[in-house]
Amino acid sequence: MSYYVVYLPMKDEELSQTYRPDHLAFVDEQIEKGNVKAKGKFADGSGGMVIYQAESLEAAEKIAKQDPYVEKGARGMEIKEWIATFA
Repeated sequence: MSYYVVYLPMKDEELSQTYRPDHLAFVDEQIEKGNVKAKGKFADGSGGMVIYQAESLEAAEKIAKQDPYVEKGARGMEIKEWIATFA
């Protein structure tokens, strides 16, 4: 299993507010399934980030594209494999 960082830059603030409850429910569901290891928004309001754990980039991308923020066009999505080092 590898880690994948999903950057969710703000595209539409109004849509982000509208779909926030759906986004949070989706992320909580992914946490319960063991797919999400960390999540959070940026202090400057420019978007947020979710760290997924998956078998492959394709698997992580498939899950991340189901996020209501992405599906509804509220946020963009950029995904990169993350080789993490934890202290």
